[in-house]
Amino acid sequence: MVLIGATTLAFGQKKVLREAEKGFKSGDLQTALTAIDAASTNPETSGDPATHLLKAKIETKIFYADSSNTMETVQLGSAALGTFKKAFDMAGGDKAAGVGKEIYEDDLPGVPDNLRPYSIYTLKNIAFDKGIERYSDDDFEMAYEFFNMAGEIDLSDTTIHYNAGFLANDLGKFEDAKRHFGYLLDVPEYNKLNAYYFMVQILSTEEKNPEAAYELVTKAKEEYPMDKVLAEYEIQLLLQLNKMDEAMSQINEALANDPNNTGLLLRSGYLKEQAGDLDGALVDYKKSVEVDPNFFQGNFYTGALLLEQATKMLNALNELSDAEWEKQSEVVGKKADEIYKDAGTYFEQALKIQPENTDPMTILFQIYSKLKMTEQAEAMNKKLVEKLGPNWMDN
Repeated sequence: MVLIGATTLAFGQKKVLREAEKGFKSGDLQTALTAIDAASTNPETSGDPATHLLKAKIETKIFYADSSNTMETVQLGSAALGTFKKAFDMAGGDKAAGVGKEIYEDDLPGVPDNLRPYSIYTLKNIAFDKGIERYSDDDFEMAYEFFNMAGEIDLSDTTIHYNAGFLANDLGKFEDAKRHFGYLLDVPEYNKLNAYYFMVQILSTEEKNPEAAYELVTKAKEEYPMDKVLAEYEIQLLLQLNKMDEAMSQINEALANDPNNTGLLLRSGYLKEQAGDLDGALVDYKKSVEVDPNFFQGNFYTGALLLEQATKMLNALNELSDAEWEKQSEVVGKKADEIYKDAGTYFEQALKIQPENTDPMTILFQIYSKLKMTEQAEAMNKKLVEKLGPNWMDN
């Protein structure tokens, strides 16, 4: 009688498994889930990894069928992933044989639904498709959640991790972004430049960690020694770290390969200005404008340095004795006015490039006033009043 009872119990559990399998194939998923939940908790069948594989397949199909694509949908997918992992561990963690091989069976594109293996790769592809659907509807938060889940399944899928990293960065999830871009850096033969760019920006800008960013740039340059963006990042970080000599060395090296790079010329001029080589700085600033007349920073920095030269000239004049001042004031004054006029042309060009920017407006008002260009000064004052209010000078 004991033997008959045990046989009847085993038969009953097999019937439950057949019911789950039937519901899975026919699409009666709730019935299938109820049956497989019973089988996965019963001592007679819960120890069989195939039981949990069938449960993971049913959960994956339920995940697929949920078109709402909300956080509840993500939770369905996460449950399926957890069940796949449990079945894999129970089967001994071997992708090449038995249940483990079924779990990691390829999900080929274009295969009819009834022929899909509903493996862990099916789950990955469904999650990716849901991410695309949410992204197309501008629901970037949910798009990220689905891409993130798909990426958890396959750490080597570069498309998924780039999408997830890009969205995480855009959403301010910087730790998540670093994790996904970090996976990309571990994939051989993958073009990692964009991943490096994002990682450096996160480290230097969001985390305020220029040391770590510089260390990463150094590593990236070993892989991509000719990349100009990495070269500029390196220079920028050296400046942040106050390593002026190293920065100047890198700028000179970069300019040798790219002599008309306006950003490099601007940084070269800045370093020379900081070192007291104002003439050398002015040459670099002016060259950046010659290369690109619409380079706002080049025009602004050139004008600013010219004003500084004129100011120093007039300050030196005021330090002379009365007798010397009488001798030189007219000559020095005329030369200073010429420099002011020269500076004015650069600020005028800067204002043409950025017509709403009040910084060049303010400086031009001061130049016009200094040169007694009353009409131009009044016109600039009117613009500043419109932009900043009648008391703009007080600010």
